[in-house]
Amino acid sequence: MTQKQDTIITVSLFIALTALFHLIGFWLIFRLGKATPLMLSVGVAAIVTSLLRKQSLNTWGWSWGKWKYQWTSYLLPFFIIATAYAIIWITGVGGGYNETYIDHTREGYNLAEWNDASIIAFHFLITATITFLLALPSVLGEEIAWRGFLVTALMKSFSFKATSLISGFLWSVFHWPLMFMGFYGVSGTPLPFQVACFTVYIMSASVIMTYLRVKTDSLWTGVIFHMSANVFLQKYFSTLTQNTETTKWYGDEFGLLPASLMLMVAIYYWLKSNKEFNAH
Repeated sequence: MTQKQDTIITVSLFIALTALFHLIGFWLIFRLGKATPLMLSVGVAAIVTSLLRKQSLNTWGWSWGKWKYQWTSYLLPFFIIATAYAIIWITGVGGGYNETYIDHTREGYNLAEWNDASIIAFHFLITATITFLLALPSVLGEEIAWRGFLVTALMKSFSFKATSLISGFLWSVFHWPLMFMGFYGVSGTPLPFQVACFTVYIMSASVIMTYLRVKTDSLWTGVIFHMSANVFLQKYFSTLTQNTETTKWYGDEFGLLPASLMLMVAIYYWLKSNKEFNAH
């Protein structure tokens, strides 16, 4: 058996187990009222696949690597998302900050005497630290699969670019059932549009994250990038923005701007890989 055939068998088994555990994860969503089991399901599939194929989990990139790449993984999603929402605010696609949300946030923090600017700044600090760290368990459950197991498996037989696209496509498809069933997405735009924007966003992120994973041999770059993108997009900028009739077309994971900007950065890393990963 060739190395490529072995890789195909391994990845095919992983896909089959992911589908199985995905169904279990869906059932647990309704039982527990949380999405965490669904996110962890793909990690369980990766572990079971490795055990069945008698492959070591030690190759998944557990070392931390250089701090500069971890900081890149943290800051890059923030700047991409912040730029997208700056464009939304400046162009009027989205309104200024959502005063109702700020009022609720002020009440939640029990800081009744603080002004809006102070609440926005304080909420940013909490999002960038505590909320970020609280995302670790569920994101790690995904990332040990995507950047730990899958990228490691694919890079044995495929190029960097093929690995980026295959892992990114599978990562996006993993979320599609939630979108098709109406549990994940936004209201007011066509589902095909949302799926297309989301897939471009995820596959573009996959190129960047795969680059950092291969460059550092650390899956923690993927964990940090994933956590940063999730909390800044879902927990800060999208909730802070006052939505208009057009905001839903341009913001969040299902709109044009984050997907377009993520794609632009991905192209940079795609071209950068030509010089750095010639052997792959």
